[in-house]
Amino acid sequence: MIRYALTCAKDHAFDSWFQSAAAFDKLQTAGMVTCAVCGDTEVKKSIMAPRVRTSEATSETPLSAPASPAEQALRELRTQIEANSENVGTNFAAEARAMHDGTAPERSIYGEAKIQDAKALIEDGIPVVPLPFGPNRKTN
Repeated sequence: MIRYALTCAKDHAFDSWFQSAAAFDKLQTAGMVTCAVCGDTEVKKSIMAPRVRTSEATSETPLSAPASPAEQALRELRTQIEANSENVGTNFAAEARAMHDGTAPERSIYGEAKIQDAKALIEDGIPVVPLPFGPNRKTN
């Protein structure tokens, strides 16, 4: 196993473990390595120092620096949304429209929509808000 310090195009820093350097390269080429904060697939390795365990180090030593307040708030927001809303995936636009039309039960939902579908919802007076993070995708 190998741990890489990674950075996305939006400058979010995070760490992830991979089976090998070749496994990282394969997953990155396939677009399966995504930012842990925003879901961006434009991820690159950051410069990192090797972790050397000294006799003073304990198992409680953190592997990475603590998240910034903004990153922590974003994670908390994501946790709240995922815990209290239904993920309708790529059916978001259709579900939002059905709820607005009264053909589907009212509830909190989140998911993915193409930009033209989201614009059409807004133009039709259907309240939607873009989320500041992308969908969760398994990276490794």
